[in-house]
Amino acid sequence: MEHGPEIPGDTDAAKLRAWWSHRQWLDRPHPGVPAAEVLAATGWARSVGGAAPYLGLFARAGLGRAAVDAAVARLEVHELPAARGCTYVLPAADFALGLAAGAAAPAAELASAEKHLGVGRDEVEKLCLAIERVLSEAEPLDPTSIREAVGDAVRPLGEAGKKRGVSTTLPLALGLMQSRGRIRRVAVNGRLDQQRYGYVGWDQPVAGGTVDLARRYFSWAAPATLRHFRWFSGFSAATARRAVTEAGLVPLAPGSEFLMPPELLDEYAEFRIPAKPHYTLLAGIDGIHLLHRDLARLLDPADAARPLPAGRAGRSFGGEADPQTHVVLDRGRIVGLWEYDTERAEIVHLPFVPPDDALREAVARTEAFVRDELGDARGFGLDSPKSRAPKVAALRAMAGSAGRTTAERSTGRTAAGRTTTG
Repeated sequence: MEHGPEIPGDTDAAKLRAWWSHRQWLDRPHPGVPAAEVLAATGWARSVGGAAPYLGLFARAGLGRAAVDAAVARLEVHELPAARGCTYVLPAADFALGLAAGAAAPAAELASAEKHLGVGRDEVEKLCLAIERVLSEAEPLDPTSIREAVGDAVRPLGEAGKKRGVSTTLPLALGLMQSRGRIRRVAVNGRLDQQRYGYVGWDQPVAGGTVDLARRYFSWAAPATLRHFRWFSGFSAATARRAVTEAGLVPLAPGSEFLMPPELLDEYAEFRIPAKPHYTLLAGIDGIHLLHRDLARLLDPADAARPLPAGRAGRSFGGEADPQTHVVLDRGRIVGLWEYDTERAEIVHLPFVPPDDALREAVARTEAFVRDELGDARGFGLDSPKSRAPKVAALRAMAGSAGRTTAERSTGRTAAGRTTTG
């Protein structure tokens, strides 16, 4: 992973971090703002079957799981294949643009299947038509039910397909239909942190070009570099350069690699770093990191040198492309790591700064949210309490907590409210 552009001076680095946090709605609470409005203002939320969308909306607007799930059910927000073909939770206003941004990925998969597996486009298009006939707009069908309903229209691809991760032609057709807005994938239990899905029919327009995506991206992530935008969009250098030029973006300062919408320049110049800390507990793939995917910009140098919890010898936190745990943020700086221990129903937290009342309250608030509403804070679909156990144990050891959270050490109470000693 390449390091980002140099940021001259500690003050400039701190201001940039605080500004990014401000633009991401992470420097103050925005209680009760609807999920669609949060996502429109701060960016699409990456979803990989984990708790990231819930944690991000809770941190920014205090939204509980029921409110987010209701917004999904009403199609105010939805999980769609978007930038780079990856799944994000988007507001309804961006459905068309998100699908357009992700359209190249299933097309590339189909071209690869044609080249390596002998799957013709006509065959997949016929399968798409068969799927469309069996799907309604109300009752989801899971992939097994779809395969049974369309019969011989689905073809197994043998050992060669299994080696390439495509055992039948069904995933190719489903991916193509999603990108065209003809079907949408819905979670069986309506939750964003689960990975059991069905499909329903849809009629969603697909529209928007590279310039539209550049404008949306920089409204969330500016200042950002061309390299940052290329990571998010998946565009070639030439396409990304043309998009940012036509979007009217300007350098943050003469000669700077950082680009910004011109209407934000005065606001940035007048912006001041908040005097008081404001702590938020976020997933490692939250937009504050993943919009740029440049971890070093959120770290103080001393923190970059920290060892990874349960990581291989010699690997440091700042040397990773992505955080390997969830993170604690204060004014744009990562000031701690955390994971959720389902066995003890508590957050295990390694702070990089001396804990104060505000940090303890933020940990306790998020702990209650995860325990009472989510049940777990998985980082991704295959994350589990068992696979996470080494990281949890390492965080405990590194924090010197003797099995208790930072909040418990201060208050003398357990996550469940029982008094402890020690």
